[in-house]
Amino acid sequence: SLWEGICTVTVRTNTTSQSTGRAVASEVDTYTDEPCRITFDAVSPTEPNSNAAQPIQRITLFVDRTGDIPPGSKITVTQNGVTGVYEQSGVPAVYSVHKEIPLELFKGWA
Repeated sequence: SLWEGICTVTVRTNTTSQSTGRAVASEVDTYTDEPCRITFDAVSPTEPNSNAAQPIQRITLFVDRTGDIPPGSKITVTQNGVTGVYEQSGVPAVYSVHKEIPLELFKGWA
């Protein structure tokens, strides 16, 4: 009942072109419109530096524990009428009914 958003998980795959024999990259959606929730926390850095302290934003995705989201996936989340594109930035924490996955903004395929 706490799922306020939906997410689509996209992975990048390489296939070989029959005509040229070259590898061709394509995007495949592994999950589409899955219920989820995303949260944002502002964290202050603990180490001072000579510049002004820059707050760090921590983004966490909450999803059903049964879904497998491979590292490096592109995750598109729509919640409260806002759509953002993210990628997994750490190891998921798995609980009895959900997973918590740390995210960062998607910068492009590696």
